Amino acid sequence: MTSLRGASYVRAVVLDTDGVLLDSASLHAAAWKTAFDRCLEALASRGNRQPPFDADGEYRRLVDGKARFDGARAFLDARGLALPFGHADDPPGCASVWAVAACKEQEFTQMLRTRTVPSFPDVVPALDALRENGTACAAVSASRHATELLESAGLRSRFEAVVDGGEAARLGLPGKPDPALFLEAASRLRAHPGNAAVVEDALAGVEAGRRGEFGLVVGVDRTADPRRAAALAGRGADLVVRDLTELIGNPPGAPP
Repeated sequence: MTSLRGASYVRAVVLDTDGVLLDSASLHAAAWKTAFDRCLEALASRGNRQPPFDADGEYRRLVDGKARFDGARAFLDARGLALPFGHADDPPGCASVWAVAACKEQEFTQMLRTRTVPSFPDVVPALDALRENGTACAAVSASRHATELLESAGLRSRFEAVVDGGEAARLGLPGKPDPALFLEAASRLRAHPGNAAVVEDALAGVEAGRRGEFGLVVGVDRTADPRRAAALAGRGADLVVRDLTELIGNPPGAPP
């Protein structure tokens, strides 16, 4: 019998998609960099010159795990750049926050036409172990592409529920660090948050898990940077792992 790091009270697990299940964070960061740098170049021509977007530090601190509009607004606010909010149907560009978000979406969609997004090698063994133990699993993501990416990676059938950006928009759910995405996923698994775990690599996601009063909040640090692990713990992670199989007491086939 497997256990989730000794947490016998955990009956369900809600896992973030980008950066936890799929190696897609780098694509999101690259798409954001294109969108933000275009905007910064446009503003520089008006006399407001700033350094390019940092696709590592600024991405993880300000954008990672958030819905597109929230990520665009967080970066622009951090740089002191005031743009009108605009409207959700604004065309890609720099005229509004929604326009910057649309530019990121355009870039990411174009990248998906030529690149595949693999799952991390620890994902399938960990999910197999959880399934063997009867632990229900759901995947969540702020991205509208999450479900199709999980399908292309051969992972969709391993989850009893998926709550992606499209579902969030349909239901009017606020983005992370609000816990609404996770709470919706737990509800679909018929699990009380206190008997469920959240597994996240984004600071906003860890904070959302803590705000949602989940029984266990796990931070995933695939960077091997101790500062990153400390930041995840600082936002509320009960423990930080580098590999999902670290969560499993006895993986499939191991002696009890």
